[in-house]
Amino acid sequence: MRYLLGIDNGGTFAKAAIFDENGKQISKAGLPSNTRSPQPGYAERDMDALWEVNAEVIRKTIEKADISSSDIAGVSFSGHGKGLYTINKEGNPAYAGIPSTDSRAGEYIEKWYKDGTNKKVYPKTYQEILVTQPVSILAWLKDNEPEAYQDIRYIFSVKDFIRYKLTGEAYGEYTDFSGGNLINLNTKEYDLELLRYFGIEEVYDKLPPLKYSAELCGTVTKEAAEQTGLKEGTPVAAGMFDINASGIASGLGDPSKLSMIAGTWSINEYIREEPLTDGSVALNSMFCMPGYFLIEESSPTSAGNLEWYINELLPELREEAKQKNTSIYKIVDDWVEEIDPAENDLVFLPFLYGSNEQAKARASIIGLTSFHTRKHITQAIFEGVVFSHLTHLNKLLAKREKPESIQLSGGVVNSGIWVQIFADTTGIPIDVVDDKELGAQGAAMAAGIAVGVYKDYAEAIEKCVQISRKVEPRKEYTDLYQQKYKNYKAVIDSLANYW
Repeated sequence: MRYLLGIDNGGTFAKAAIFDENGKQISKAGLPSNTRSPQPGYAERDMDALWEVNAEVIRKTIEKADISSSDIAGVSFSGHGKGLYTINKEGNPAYAGIPSTDSRAGEYIEKWYKDGTNKKVYPKTYQEILVTQPVSILAWLKDNEPEAYQDIRYIFSVKDFIRYKLTGEAYGEYTDFSGGNLINLNTKEYDLELLRYFGIEEVYDKLPPLKYSAELCGTVTKEAAEQTGLKEGTPVAAGMFDINASGIASGLGDPSKLSMIAGTWSINEYIREEPLTDGSVALNSMFCMPGYFLIEESSPTSAGNLEWYINELLPELREEAKQKNTSIYKIVDDWVEEIDPAENDLVFLPFLYGSNEQAKARASIIGLTSFHTRKHITQAIFEGVVFSHLTHLNKLLAKREKPESIQLSGGVVNSGIWVQIFADTTGIPIDVVDDKELGAQGAAMAAGIAVGVYKDYAEAIEKCVQISRKVEPRKEYTDLYQQKYKNYKAVIDSLANYW
């Protein structure tokens, strides 16, 4: 039996998991990847500390698997898209790592939409310009941290940085860079004119050579082997943006499918053989399967809102869960199930980390009275997250047929009631993907293709993807939630001038 290692760096955790060639998860390990916020709108990571966390989770998952590292046939990666991780010519961080929850570059987005830069960019990238994309952060660095900007040797996504630490070789990768306004989707290459539009043409020579997700990018070095427990010389594949990884691990292998990922970000996606170029969706990017483009609607408006709510407003809940010998999430699930949604008129806008409505929109709870309890608020948070996904879904369905089902993954699939709300609200059956580390599994599937365990993505999907359950929408609740969604949109419209 050959084994494959996937390493996944998301918005809050670094994880590693080992899979056998049939997709069975053998072991996993994870640790928080700490993010600091030195100012409102800023999010930063110590890149050296991030590598140490990755090395530790790799060691832990190998130990838990109780296999020899020589049995690991290949390694690959998934990671949060957007953000910026840079190194200098000595191989050290040129600036702090910036994850995809950073919004410091907001003024550049406003400027580029006012001066028409967005219209110049669109025929090359077929995507909106986002505050979290590397082009925006690079423009901010150029003006605000010029020494760090000049010190850059290579521009990476988070997974590219971790791969560099494992192999010592610098590469970019198509799924990440094509989703960051860095690649001309017509030529599938870097474009100096594109960078000039953003005022950052100096970085053209700092963009690393591009690889496809399942292409080899070197092997594990002796130093990295000593740090991680991997065998020196183990093949390493490029990997992919985590929404590609979770999509592939959910079975997103042909254009008839539609995938939702509900984690820190609300990700809603499908694939097609050509980009959608009429401006009706926010993002087109290259998919990990060569020859396909990922059509994506996304925003940082998903389950991360619940994490903040629990951590900041329900600190006593951890002790309560400990005393009951249960999980925090089981407690809040029970709260949501207790409340009849027809009797709860609270509206929650899940914009703690950003919005899919307008740039300055903020999170809100509307309609509170002394009658309402934390159970009502929790239910409203569940609903608000689903409504934000529905906003994205409606944009996608305007240009394609409704799918037979939606393949749902991410943290919310561990909540039966939350999955039911997804089904009821969308009116579409939900296929829940077998509970594994999907980002890591998608990465492992790419590693398997790179080293010949699988012929292609189709074979990898056939062997590895399992649907654990199907959740059908309840008609009486679909009508209710459609009305509640109208209320949600009405609240957003009413606050537009305030924001």
